[in-house]
Amino acid sequence: MYPIKRISNSEFVPIRSLQYHVRRWGEPGLGKTPLVLLHGWMDVAASFQFVVDALTADHFIIAPDWRGFGLTASGGADCFWYPDYLADLDALLDHYAPDQTVNLVGHSMGGNVAMIYAGVRPERIAKLINLEGFGMPATQPEQAAGKFAQWMNEVKQLGSGAISLKTYDSLDAVAARLMKTNKRLQADKARWLANHWSAELAPGQWSILGEAAHKITTAQLYREDETLAIFRNISAPTLMLEASDDSMAQWWKGAFTLAQHHQRLTSVAHVEIAQVPDCGHMLHHDQPQAVAQLIERFVATN
Repeated sequence: MYPIKRISNSEFVPIRSLQYHVRRWGEPGLGKTPLVLLHGWMDVAASFQFVVDALTADHFIIAPDWRGFGLTASGGADCFWYPDYLADLDALLDHYAPDQTVNLVGHSMGGNVAMIYAGVRPERIAKLINLEGFGMPATQPEQAAGKFAQWMNEVKQLGSGAISLKTYDSLDAVAARLMKTNKRLQADKARWLANHWSAELAPGQWSILGEAAHKITTAQLYREDETLAIFRNISAPTLMLEASDDSMAQWWKGAFTLAQHHQRLTSVAHVEIAQVPDCGHMLHHDQPQAVAQLIERFVATN
């Protein structure tokens, strides 16, 4: 099992009728800007442990499990909406840093939430760091009817049990699943993550701590013009960290490219792009030391 260096406190915070699970490392203090870590889709806050262990300075760090992930329940939701993540984050910052700006770090889905939030509440963000949060291909109004129909069909499929998550017969099987998805993930880290990414909810049946409703396609179009308008409202210095493996080429097969993403980033006033070598989309697992160094360098600059 991976030997953690920094132990987190696990706590629950009442947020918008939910008991939000939050991992907290370190203590608040004078002169400390809180470091807020936002995990990605089908992930959990504990996913940042390796990066936290690689940090050298004394930080106050908070990392929530998004609604319907980890130990945060969803209240029985049959689908999830991006605006809820923004409002949840807003309430979490009111709780942990009501009178401070924060350094906001997000991975993948969390990176996209962080970018939107930084444009909606620019006064709350000191530094913004996006780990592989690329957004989506632009959509057109003509796609709206089909998107709504697909969403309604999938909500019905969820209700019938046709949409579900796979279960595993052991913790080792969960760890093997993580290593299958990420070929670079070491066995000790995979087993440690599996213990936080899943739970034995029935004898011999390990279930992922993420609700099946997250698999439902959003009914919302991805409106590029709106996204760029929000990006133009970001005032915080922004660092975009990308893996050396081109995740977008794997996912979108040319429908949305890294070059197009970089073009969108020109709408952000102060942005730096850096590539992390020898890693894939889960760069915070593959190269935690490099990611930690880049984060600390960036938040320390004036």
